[in-house]
Amino acid sequence: MNQSNPSSLGTAVVTGASSGLGKVYAHRLAARGYDLLLIARRKDRLETITTELQSHFPVQVRVLAVDLAHPDGLSAASEQISADATITMLVNNAGTSSVEPVAQVPVETITNLIALNVTALTVLTKAVLPGFVKRNAGTIINIGSVVGITGFAWVPVYGGTKAYVQNFTQGLKLQLAETEIRVQYVAPAGTVSESWDVMGVPMSSLGEGALMDTEACVDAALKGLDDGEFFTAPSVHDETLVQKYVEASETLLAASQQPEPAPRYTSRS
Repeated sequence: MNQSNPSSLGTAVVTGASSGLGKVYAHRLAARGYDLLLIARRKDRLETITTELQSHFPVQVRVLAVDLAHPDGLSAASEQISADATITMLVNNAGTSSVEPVAQVPVETITNLIALNVTALTVLTKAVLPGFVKRNAGTIINIGSVVGITGFAWVPVYGGTKAYVQNFTQGLKLQLAETEIRVQYVAPAGTVSESWDVMGVPMSSLGEGALMDTEACVDAALKGLDDGEFFTAPSVHDETLVQKYVEASETLLAASQQPEPAPRYTSRS
């Protein structure tokens, strides 16, 4: 069913596309008619997904098998993305986690978490922006987490990286406010994923109903994108909580812009 003509929607880049949310994004965006550039470490999985997609959808699918946590892999991905004028969407989904206590987690694990969750996401966003700004069009979707909203004892390092993603995406949105470039921050809660086994936390130990299906999560996120949302939290039923959270953070920042310490911090004679 594959076709040789490029899609009128352009190319969507999906990182971490070999499993989980990334794989579902690849399927959903192909169904919408996007050509795809899929990035992940496991080439065999990428090739399997490519075969699946091209047998169901008339789109072009390219793959790039690199480790985005490694400087060489990130550089290769960044160079390819920045040189591709067909790219109209970037889904920064690649990420990893760890549930080890900070006092015990290996430095290598911390470095890898930051390299993939923070550095790669930022560098790839920078790679697409010049083209998006030049055309005054494009969509950037950054996948964060609800644990980026506030500190969470299980995953302070992972949560910290996702807090960065949230803050970075919010700032980027404000920076691009006068353009037609779309920016969305997606904050899933726990989803069905093989990453739980990688972290040594079997999904069965989390209890029934604790995790959202990846398909449901991505479908909700794309519905949020279609509806014009910036901050999409698929598992939060009361949308006013998200609105109040964003408003409170903006109010607190504004209230901090004072040249003198607050009276409670001044010494008393």
